[in-house]
Amino acid sequence: MLRRAELALVTALVAATATLPGCFVARAGGRVVGSLFSSPREVVKNKQPVTPDARLAVVWVGHSTALIQIDDKVILTDPVFTSTVGQLSKRLVEPGLDPKDLPPVDVALVSHMHFDHLSLGSLEMIESKVKTLLLPRGGTAYLTGGFAFPAYELETWQAWEKDGLRVTAVPVDHVGWRYGVDEAWMTHSFTGYVIEYHGLKVYFGGDSAYDQRMFVETGQRFPKLDLALLPIAPIAPRGYMRRLHLDPAQAVQAFVDLDAARMVPIHYGTFVTSTDDPGDPLRELANAQKKLDLGTRVIAPMEIGERRVFVKVGEGPELPAAPSFPPPAPAEPAPAAPAPAPTPTIPDDDSFE
Repeated sequence: MLRRAELALVTALVAATATLPGCFVARAGGRVVGSLFSSPREVVKNKQPVTPDARLAVVWVGHSTALIQIDDKVILTDPVFTSTVGQLSKRLVEPGLDPKDLPPVDVALVSHMHFDHLSLGSLEMIESKVKTLLLPRGGTAYLTGGFAFPAYELETWQAWEKDGLRVTAVPVDHVGWRYGVDEAWMTHSFTGYVIEYHGLKVYFGGDSAYDQRMFVETGQRFPKLDLALLPIAPIAPRGYMRRLHLDPAQAVQAFVDLDAARMVPIHYGTFVTSTDDPGDPLRELANAQKKLDLGTRVIAPMEIGERRVFVKVGEGPELPAAPSFPPPAPAEPAPAAPAPAPTPTIPDDDSFE
């Protein structure tokens, strides 16, 4: 059964299509309708998304959904596991990870409220696995029905931190409404994120148009990013989409602006989102890559369901020293120490800056 709030999708469709060229609406609409009568392409699902030999690894689940492992922490971006988004656009490719195989997720990140990024049905599927959910401004109002996990809104440059895992909301250029009618007040409800843990840094771009100063500033605030997950579609109609989305060439330039070491392209090939032909995003990405001097930077397209280790154990920043258990015995008996003063109890709670 549809959530009552999601019935406002009709309003969103009317609001969105009113601003688009008629030929685009006809062609993209035809593809959406066609997808409803086809089965999603099967993929080999990842059964072991987290392993002890990895310091930084990614499973691309599809679209903007990625499972990121940084040492012993697990982060999930824009979780979408449902067969459709917005009840109409059907999945072209199965998710690369089954929700039952999802490990405990330290934090799930939602970049904005669009149906292909905030999926309430997907959050219901994984509710028992998620410890914390982060959203941009105004996002918690859309979590109808209530969820067991705590959810927090972040403003741009605000950070959430727990147990050494730090997530900072960073600027992107997009739109934040969900139903069309909420455009009037959801004016800044979109964000990217930088994830930091044990000296490793990952950028997740959500959805964004190109703004060089914005990407450069993020790269300067978070130097030596180890990995950037950047959207490369939709592309067509180019004049309209460029106001909201990076095309492949712009994504490569944003990768350079961020000064990240590696890039994984996302947000393509999973749902019908435009009139792009299936091979367009990766083909344009390859052409753009040839035109720029990337130096030692690496662009690493992935298959849906693929897991790739980018930093292995023994590589990357030095890990914090771990306590020794049991502590080594002293060479000689140590003199008795005075009783320590009582230590105040600090609640183990999420912290913000």
